[in-house]
This record gives sequence, C-alpha cells and structure tokens, in this order.
Amino acid sequence: MWNEALMHAVEKTKANIGKFGDLFPWTGIDGGDYKRSNHDDWTEGFWSGLLWLSYEASGDPAFREAAIRTVHSFRKRLIEHKALDHHDIGFLYMPSAAAWWMLEEAEEAKRLGLEASEILLGRWRPAGGYIQAWGPAHDPQNGGRIIIDCLLNLPLLYWAYEQTGDSRYLSTAMAHAEKSRKFLVRGDDSSYHTFYFKQENGEPIGGGTHQGYTDGSTWTRGQAWGIYGFILSYRYTRNPLYLETSRRMAAYFIDRLPEDQVTYWDFDAPVEDGTPRDSSATAIACCGMLELIAHLPESDPDRIRFEAAVHRCMKSLTEYYFTDDDPEAEGLLRHGSYHVRGGMSPDDFVIWGDYFYMEALMRLVRDVPGYWYERKS
Repeated sequence: MWNEALMHAVEKTKANIGKFGDLFPWTGIDGGDYKRSNHDDWTEGFWSGLLWLSYEASGDPAFREAAIRTVHSFRKRLIEHKALDHHDIGFLYMPSAAAWWMLEEAEEAKRLGLEASEILLGRWRPAGGYIQAWGPAHDPQNGGRIIIDCLLNLPLLYWAYEQTGDSRYLSTAMAHAEKSRKFLVRGDDSSYHTFYFKQENGEPIGGGTHQGYTDGSTWTRGQAWGIYGFILSYRYTRNPLYLETSRRMAAYFIDRLPEDQVTYWDFDAPVEDGTPRDSSATAIACCGMLELIAHLPESDPDRIRFEAAVHRCMKSLTEYYFTDDDPEAEGLLRHGSYHVRGGMSPDDFVIWGDYFYMEALMRLVRDVPGYWYERKS
C-alpha cells in the first residue's frame, strides 16, 4: 500500500510542477486547486521538500531541476528579507536549501542555510531567554510569545552548529527547547499552543492559544509539532528528557484519536457533524512517531504501540484522505485545517500536510527521514 501511494504522490507532484510555475502552493480553495503564494508566507519550504522527496523516490531529474529553482528563489527572499519576521525560518530553509546540501553537498545551498540560521538566531531574546515567535522585538502583542511550532524550526540551528561548530546555535536551540518543555507541555502531557513571558526578564505569564479551541484545550497540530520537535531535539542533544517528552506526547495523541484514526482539529473541540479534521496533524504525528520509534529498543512496548498506531493512521489517510482517486486534485491530503478559529482554510488541502504525508511514506518505503537532520552513511 505504501509504495503504491508513494508513486501516486510522486506522479501528482510532477503534474503540479508546470501548474505552479514559480509560485508556491499554500492552502486549497474549497477543496479544489491550491492558492499560490510568492514567498510571502511560512509554508513555501514544504513545496521544495515535496520536490526533493519526489526526486529521491523517482530519480527523475525534473524534480531536481524544479527543486533547485525553488532554492534559488529562497536566496532572493533572504536578500530582500521578505516575510522573515517570524520564527518559521526552519520550515522555509531546511526542506529547501539544507535539503540540497544534504543530498548533493552543494556549497551554495549550505551557505544559504547558514545565512538563514542567522535570521532565526536573531530572534533570540536574551532578556527573556526564548526565541520570539512572531513580529519585531519589543512588539507589545507578540514580543513575549513562544509557540510550539518553533520546535520544528530548531533543527536549522542544530544543523548550523554541526556545520560550523559555533556554539551560539546549539546553546540557543537547547535553551529554547528546554523552555518549551517546561512551559508548553502540561502535566497531563497535553500542550499549550502558545505561552507568554515578560519581555524584560522572562517571567512566565501564562499559556494560551492562537489557533486552538480554547486557551486550555489541546490543538492537535500543536501536539504533533511537540511529538516530532522534541524527538528531533533528542536526536541532536541526546537529552533523555526530550525523548521522554516526545514519548508521553505521542501516547496522549494516539489515546485520543477518533475511530478512523485521523484527528479533529482540536482534541477538546465538540465533535458534531461538520467538525473540521486536521489530516496534516495526523501526518506530522506519524513522522514524529516514526522518528521516535527509531530511538526506542525493539522490545519497548511503546515502540510496538506507536508503530501499530502509525500503520493505522497512515492506512486511514491513504484509503480515505489521499486524492489518488482524483487526478485533477492538486493536493495530496483532503481535510487539512489551517486556522479554524480564524476561518482560514478550515477544511482544505494544506501544503505542509502533503509534505509530511510524503515524508511518512518515504520513511515507511525507503527509510528516508526527510530533511530535519543530516543522514548518516
């Protein structure tokens, strides 16, 4: 099933190259075609990542050529400092520039990735002891905010440390990961989407949400970011607390999956007819659990449990959410949600869902882990 699904995903991605041109898919339009962006959002790196994964899956040079064109456009974006006042620099430059470096050791890609890491490093707020999520320094609304999504951007800093030996990258990533563990993860292993601190001294104010159901609820995509983000921090640092945090968050996630194994947009949102799903959250969690499994002994009961959960989730995504039955559909996964509370694509294709679905397939079929760390020979 996984290999057939992967080949269908590769075919659909190839058909999209000509459709998208120099633009980037973002979210779907009422379940139809993708809206396009032009380097003005946080999502463009996922299209690059899909192209690189498709190239690895197929060996077709058309994917490599298209992926390299996107990387060159990321160079222009960085020069212009276009839409980079946020922490999602890792989402942009890991699956694009760093991916090219990992696959071919292209020096221009490495330079670009390292320059991007400086942008992310510049979001470190030493007085507060965190990486600021959104907006400029001292912003009255967002100056003291961290969000759980940042855990998937930290690999850019870890990677930069490995390339340069510059301890600033490592110490910043580790400090932010630890602050996230202490304040974003609740005692019952659920998570806040966001947490606020006093900007002048880092004193904690409290947790809340931006995209979840309520401040005290658990936004499912945020929980998925936590599963994957903490196990990636473990891979880089070998801090056992991150392994344990990822393990606990994964157990929380799978214990609350609905009957078809594809989560709704928030674990605490009332489930009624029409309650939005978030297939992207399930795909992200699958990638996180596949990474987590790689760090657990074969006899560990959680390893067996998580592996079974991944297969159930991926089977449901493939049989009921994947668009292999619709050759005209530009997206791979139906029923992703972006920002339900804000009325932004509550039930659509979302490009990050497509990327993580293909990454999970590549892990299952080819043991290819995506582009969040260097592959070891």
